[in-house]
Amino acid sequence: MKPDYLKICILCIGFTQWILQLQAQDKIPLTGLGFFQDPPSSWSIVGDVNSGFEDKAVLSLSTGTGILANLTDMSHPGHDILTKQLYGGMDIELDYLMAPGSNSGIYLQGRYEVQLRDSWGTVLPTSADNGGIYERWNENKPDGQKGYDGHAPRQNVSRAPGTWQHMKISFQAPRFNGAGQKTGNARMLRVELNGVPVQENIELSGPTRGALGNDEVPRGPLRLQGDHGSVAFRNIKITSFDNLPPALVNLKYAVYKGKYEEEIKFLSVPPESSGTTEILSTNITRFPTEFLIQYKGVLQIKSPGSYHFSMNLSGGRGSLKINNQGVIFLGQGSGRGSGNITLPVGEFPFDLIYSKLVVWDQPMIGVEVAGPGIRSFKLSDANVGADHEDPILVSADVNTLLRSFSDIDTFKVTHAVNVGSPMKVHYTYDLDKGMIVQVWRGDFLDVSSMWHGRGDGTAHPQGVVLQFGRPLLAINDLGSSGMQWSSDTSGSGFRPKGYIMDETDRPAFQYFIYRNRVKDKTTVLPNSKGIQREISLEKSTDHLYLRLATAKNIETLSNGVYLLDDKTYYLRMDDTGQEKPVIRAVDGQMEIIVQIHQSVRYSILF
Repeated sequence: MKPDYLKICILCIGFTQWILQLQAQDKIPLTGLGFFQDPPSSWSIVGDVNSGFEDKAVLSLSTGTGILANLTDMSHPGHDILTKQLYGGMDIELDYLMAPGSNSGIYLQGRYEVQLRDSWGTVLPTSADNGGIYERWNENKPDGQKGYDGHAPRQNVSRAPGTWQHMKISFQAPRFNGAGQKTGNARMLRVELNGVPVQENIELSGPTRGALGNDEVPRGPLRLQGDHGSVAFRNIKITSFDNLPPALVNLKYAVYKGKYEEEIKFLSVPPESSGTTEILSTNITRFPTEFLIQYKGVLQIKSPGSYHFSMNLSGGRGSLKINNQGVIFLGQGSGRGSGNITLPVGEFPFDLIYSKLVVWDQPMIGVEVAGPGIRSFKLSDANVGADHEDPILVSADVNTLLRSFSDIDTFKVTHAVNVGSPMKVHYTYDLDKGMIVQVWRGDFLDVSSMWHGRGDGTAHPQGVVLQFGRPLLAINDLGSSGMQWSSDTSGSGFRPKGYIMDETDRPAFQYFIYRNRVKDKTTVLPNSKGIQREISLEKSTDHLYLRLATAKNIETLSNGVYLLDDKTYYLRMDDTGQEKPVIRAVDGQMEIIVQIHQSVRYSILF
C-alpha cells in the first residue's frame, strides 16, 4: 500500500469512528421536562437567561426552549432534579450559567458530586469550589475531621457569574461481580472546566456528601443540584460506557533477531526467544533495535459491534490482524495508524507483528481499543515508551514579564509580552499593535514549545483564555464613528517605545501614533475579578478612536456594562470622558469603539 493512500485510509477510518461516537451520544432534549423524574416547580425550560455579576442570586428568564433553568430564592427554595434514565460509566458535557453567589453540582449516579459554584476570583480553590470533587462526610468523626477525601481543582479557571461556562466529565462507575460485590471503586477519569483539565484519575472511595444514598450501584440517575441557588444548563450531552471491554488472553510471543523489512521473511528462521505473557510490551526483548516481535493470542469480545483499534509502533513497521482479517498495516515511517472491525460476541485470533528498524527510536508498542459502550483503553503496557515530554512551566508568584511569540486565532504575534500576576490573572500585550490580544485566569505559561527540541518561540497560557481576535492597532484616526477600522499601520506613524515599570513591577506600555504619545497601563482588579486598562494621550485630540472589543454579539446592560460573545465576559466602561461607546456591525461581527480625547479607562471582567 502506498504511503499517501495509507494516510487517506487512516483519515477515513478516523472519520468513521467520529460518526460512531456521534451516534452513541445522547443529547438531552431541552424542549420540555419529560427527560426528568417528577421535575420540581423551581425548574423550567426557557429560551434565555440573564444575570449580572453583582446582584446576588438574581437570574432572569426569557420564554423559549433550549435551556434548563432553576430559579430559586429565600421565598422559593429550589430542589434537585434527576433524570429518568440510569447511567453507569459516562462522559457528560454541558454549559452552565450561575447567578452571583450560587452553588450547584453535578452528581454522577446521584452519588458523586463535581462542584459547580460561583468561585469567581478565588485564588486558592478548595474541594468546595468550582470544578472540585466534593468531600465525603462522617458525622462520627471529631469536629474539623468530619469532611474527608475531597479534591480541589488544580487551579481556579472559573468565569464570572452570569456568563456561560463549560464542563466535561469522564466518569468510570464502580464495578461489581456477578454476586453484586464491588470489585473496583468509581473514578473521575477527567474533569475539564472551561477547556482546562482540573481533575485526572481521581479514585472515589465512596459517595460524596449529600448523595442519594451511601450505597453504591452499577447504574444511577444523573442529578443536578438545585437547592443552593439559581443556575441554568444547556447543550447537555451524554455518552454512556456500560458494556464489558474486550480481553486479550492466551497471549504468546516470539522474538526474532535481525532487520525484517519484509515481515514474511521471519517465518523461515527460528525465534531468538519465545514464551507466554499477559500484556503487549517490548520488555520481553533484550535487543534495542533490529528485531521483530510476533504476538499471538485470543481476543474475547463480550459486546457485539464495531471496534476501533489504534496502534503506535515506534521506529518500525508492523500489522494487526483480528479473526484473520487485516485491521491495521503500518509501513516503515508511518508509526501510527488505526482501523475498524465488526465482531460478534465470541473469541477471535489476535496476531500483531512489530518490526523495529530505526536505531535511534526507543522501542514501543501501543495498542488501544474502543467499542460500543466501551471507553477507549490500552491493551498494551502503559508503562512502556511514554510518548510525551515533561512540560516546561513558568509560574507568576510575583509580577512577571516574559517575551515570546503568541498564537492568536490563526495569527502569530511575534512581539508579545506576557504579563503575569500572583493574583492569577494575566494578559499578553502585542508591542506591534498596542493591543491586549488575550487575557487569562489560572496558572501562567507553558513554555515547552520555546525550549523543547529546537523550539519555535511560542508560549501558551495554562488557564482559561479570552482571545480578542485579529491583532489590529488599538487606536485609529477616524473622521466619524461610521468609518471602517483600518488594519494598515502605514500613515499612522506608529512607533513602539517599550514600557516603564512601576514600583510593583507592573509595566506601562508606551508608543507614538498619529503624532501623539500614548501611555497604556493595565492592572489586575481587586479580588482577581479581571483587568482594568487605562489609555492616556499626551495631547488632547478630537479625531482618535479606541477599539475596545469585537465579538459575535454584544448585549447592553445597565450602568455602562456590556456582555460579549454569547455571555462569555463583561466589558465595563469606568471613565470615557463623557463619550458614549458606539456598537456597530463589521464583517459579520459586532465591534465596540469609543472616541478618546485625553484618556479612557475600562475593565474586562471574566
